[in-house]
Amino acid sequence: MPTGPGFRESAPGPRPAPKPPGADVSRPPSRSPQPSQPSQPSRSSSTAPPPLLPPSSRTTSVRRRVGVPLLALGALAASSLGFAAAPQAQAAEALLSQGKQATASSSEGEAFAAKAAFDGDTTGTRWSSARNDNEWIQVDLGRSGGLSRAVLTWEAAYAKNYEIQASDNGTDWRTVKAVTGSDGGTDEVALSGSGRYVRMQGVARSGGYGYSLWEFQVYGDGGPPPAAGGAVRVAGSQGNWQLTVDGRPYTVKGLTWGPSVADAPKYLPDVASMGVNTIRTWGTDASTKPLLDSAAANGLRVVNGFWLQPGGGPGSGGCVNYVTDTTYKNSMLTEFAKWVDAYRSHPATLMWNVGNESVLGLQNCYSGAELEAQRNAYTSFVNDVAKKIHGIDPDHPVTSTDAWTGAWPYYKRNAPDLDLYSMNSYGDICGVRQDWIDGGYTKPYLITEGGPAGEWEVPDDANGVPDEQTDVQKAEGYTKAWNCVTGHQGVALGATLFHYGTEHDFGGVWFNLLPDGLKRLSYYAVKKAYGGSTAGDNTPPVIRDMTVTPASAAPAGSEFTVRAGITDPDGDRITSKIFLSGNYANGDKRLVEARWRSTGDGTFAVTAPEKLGVWKVYIQAEDGHGNAGIETKSVKVVAPPVDGTNVALNKPATASSAQASYGDCPCPAANATDGKPETRWASDWSDPQWIQVDLGAPTAFRKLQLVWNAAYATSYEVQVSNDGTTWRTVHTTTTGNGDIDTLDVAGTARHVRLQLKARGTGWGYSLHEFGVYS
Repeated sequence: MPTGPGFRESAPGPRPAPKPPGADVSRPPSRSPQPSQPSQPSRSSSTAPPPLLPPSSRTTSVRRRVGVPLLALGALAASSLGFAAAPQAQAAEALLSQGKQATASSSEGEAFAAKAAFDGDTTGTRWSSARNDNEWIQVDLGRSGGLSRAVLTWEAAYAKNYEIQASDNGTDWRTVKAVTGSDGGTDEVALSGSGRYVRMQGVARSGGYGYSLWEFQVYGDGGPPPAAGGAVRVAGSQGNWQLTVDGRPYTVKGLTWGPSVADAPKYLPDVASMGVNTIRTWGTDASTKPLLDSAAANGLRVVNGFWLQPGGGPGSGGCVNYVTDTTYKNSMLTEFAKWVDAYRSHPATLMWNVGNESVLGLQNCYSGAELEAQRNAYTSFVNDVAKKIHGIDPDHPVTSTDAWTGAWPYYKRNAPDLDLYSMNSYGDICGVRQDWIDGGYTKPYLITEGGPAGEWEVPDDANGVPDEQTDVQKAEGYTKAWNCVTGHQGVALGATLFHYGTEHDFGGVWFNLLPDGLKRLSYYAVKKAYGGSTAGDNTPPVIRDMTVTPASAAPAGSEFTVRAGITDPDGDRITSKIFLSGNYANGDKRLVEARWRSTGDGTFAVTAPEKLGVWKVYIQAEDGHGNAGIETKSVKVVAPPVDGTNVALNKPATASSAQASYGDCPCPAANATDGKPETRWASDWSDPQWIQVDLGAPTAFRKLQLVWNAAYATSYEVQVSNDGTTWRTVHTTTTGNGDIDTLDVAGTARHVRLQLKARGTGWGYSLHEFGVYS
């Protein structure tokens, strides 16, 4: 079916569902195939219109692309010209407190609330406290910074003695100035030190009233200077482009942004210290302003994203008909225009990015000629959005992101108003340059996601799951990606590599530079590539040659062995931990600490989960300095061996019902006695049900092993019969919990039946194996 050059006709895996206005739109979608129905936002760590995707699991998970070859993915390239950002001015003293959030120990009513002392009105509004000495008023400056002075404009009820206190967290206070003998009027108090919160703590009143302030002004440097303003342009001509900010060359040295907006003041100083000058989001709405403010305060700019359905996979907000759905398109035009107008003058805005991988994602909604029509209609709509944005904001470029260069012919044909193209490219990034040349394109490009090879790009291991790269290989992947970006001089304008995220889960370990806040080799590789200062850096432990034994036959509930060579380049004491993820076994992307014990010299005995299937096992080695090395391999958990012979193997089995077609079905009763752990019997979704096996003749047995699928029984009986008509019960339970039941049940019979009375889920009953052992 025609789908345009360079596309893989395979569904990468669900993306998050739509995100309502006001949700955190800074977070990325999770990159990982979901085993069942799409969950609500998580592309990580982390959604859709109005805006974005969070995490997941951001929650970051891993999306797998399989199947059709694609035009070489590509070399994204940051402007190989290597231009630096404009120099920053030194921060001058500024009024920090006006309009900021204020609280007080008391007030004489709403008209005299704490906020009145920070509204800039020195004669018309005031704060007034209760009539006690130990009253206070404080302001949250929004971020920590140096403090230079406070100006207190008192009403007649003033403090004779008081303290100016500062705090970094609003809980632990320190006195930065004690004032005694004030005579009211206006006090200008010199301060030294720093803090985010500043408080006037009353000690003694001047009279019988409380304290009353017309205005309480706090001055200081406010932290790092703001980003320089000025128009952003794509300047130059064919093959010799560059991005400029206020006329100065600007190469995008960026990262995709994962933490919440609320955590921006905590993490953005670290981002800036890496040499990063840009962060990318997937959506823009009312919650974006604090992120932009924090970015500007740290000298950073933002690629503001706008999310369009369906994104790069199912579960990203549903399927839109871009040929006929004018209501959706008009709604998005209105929504996007609103936020462009709101943030077009913000000093942190670098450019606008419309959509993320929707040309790819439409293949999960349509096929054949209709898919072609939808892809053309989508990219035409992107052009309509670009024109709308240009009409509101002529000073910032507009781009659109998709997955690999297969989307570019659609943009070339239908979206002439884009200023540049953007794409997400991982392991094949160095092929982008040749694709650009071969396609005869006339616009530069930006890599909006990139880094080491993704889950969809690596070969499968012996257990049939993607073989995740080592920490060392991932770090090399970031270095390679940036070299390919800067190698396409005059065309690639930079990159926002994936991903500055903190999720400590399956996808987070695959891609995040600092899962759980721990810095990895990849973090330092990006820092080095972007020219951040590495002086005094303490680097993470290195894990090599990790093995799992037995890798493909670890009995459930028993110990298996994990080995690795673990060293620390700085000679730090190493603390190791072992984690498990059930992503491939049951869809649970969390990393849960395993039951494990160290047996010395980098060797660990780990207890296998009860749930059968392929699990990921992780070694995490921490150095006590905020760094970690993380390595992972898969382990296949199998049913524990049972002594004796399975006399039910390949014997005739019958059941009360069997699913004929659902998911991996048909699932007949015979699947439960075929000795194959990958097949299963599945019943109808009702109680009661039964399954039985005919052993052919009365046979002595002493043990049963039931290997349940996720659809298990909480209550069931084991029954036996010699004629298949008259049954007697030999075992009963009402506390079944699934996974594996190994039952000590002895008897002699020709027929053995499970009488299933109560389900543990809303599904039916399902057994991978029904073993009867002599």
